[in-house]
Amino acid sequence: MAKQKKQAIEVEAKTIEDAIKQALETLHAKKQQVEIEVLKEEHKGLFGMEGADLAKIRVTLKKHK
Repeated sequence: MAKQKKQAIEVEAKTIEDAIKQALETLHAKKQQVEIEVLKEEHKGLFGMEGADLAKIRVTLKKHK
């Protein structure tokens, strides 16, 4: 039986929530089926403007038992 590789992706978006949503859509998975690691939180720009620094996460599919 062949070993199955862990499937993981890294996503950047304006917010962590947006990044999670994008990753779940890409992997065709539900939040319960993945592990989410925050690599970098978003940082607001001058006067609270969004998008100065994007949030970055790594999402890995959990192994099926």
